[in-house]
Amino acid sequence: MATLKEKRTCGQRCQDFGHFVWNSDDGTFMGRTPEKWVYISSYYVAFYVVMTGLFSLSIYVLMYTVDPYYPVYQDRLKSPGVMVWPDMYNDEVLEITYNMSDKHSWMKMSSCLQHFLEPYNDTKQANFNYYNCTSGKYFFQPKFDAPKHTKWACPFYQSTLGNCSGIEDPTFGYMTAQPCVIIKMNRIINFLPNNGTGMAPYVNCTVLEGQENVRGHVYYPENGTMDLSYFPYYGKLAQPTYVNPLVAVKFDLINQRHAKIQCRVMANNIAYQNIYEPYEGKVDFHLTALS
Repeated sequence: MATLKEKRTCGQRCQDFGHFVWNSDDGTFMGRTPEKWVYISSYYVAFYVVMTGLFSLSIYVLMYTVDPYYPVYQDRLKSPGVMVWPDMYNDEVLEITYNMSDKHSWMKMSSCLQHFLEPYNDTKQANFNYYNCTSGKYFFQPKFDAPKHTKWACPFYQSTLGNCSGIEDPTFGYMTAQPCVIIKMNRIINFLPNNGTGMAPYVNCTVLEGQENVRGHVYYPENGTMDLSYFPYYGKLAQPTYVNPLVAVKFDLINQRHAKIQCRVMANNIAYQNIYEPYEGKVDFHLTALS
């Protein structure tokens, strides 16, 4: 019968490991002679040098062929998205709810709009976007004529938003039942509203629910128009000082002071019925003024 293998002590195991690390009989280090260690080390050094070179070459070729000013693929969303401020978004619906008698409540709304409009300050726009754009016409720029190899951007002044600019009324109407909301259309490079026909896009707001609670609404600028001079957009690198054109809408809430509203950017090439993109071309929100 086979006998049980003798159990080795800890000292014997340490001795075996030391013999594996350095075998003085064969002159090997961890199972290989110094000559073999030189060969295998040289192989792996050469292997990783070649791999690093191939990776660097592929990155160089990729960056050489990519246009830094224009994305190769931008077909994920053909129509721009539309956003509303104050941006009180949650998981399901967009609700703009405030309490007129609670200073903290309505100041939260007005502070959000003041922060959002900081880049549109008249002084800042006059300093950064001082190019004299022609209103009512697309601003095509085939060359980089602006400083630092960039393209010009048209100014959009905060004062353009009139009674919803926050200049004369820092509360934006949230201290009363006449709140302001600001509509912004997202950017798409080289996008031309109405396919370059020369018709400016505009914002149109419709009360979907609670029509009896809205006496009316007013657009700023007039008619809710987004001037054509802000199109096309050439990208952040080409137009680092570009700002989106905005439209402000001032609502007059009455009775129960609650309504569901839809604001669309109207243009023949801006879709709004995509059920998979709820903010494409439009934005729906609930507006409620409590007391």
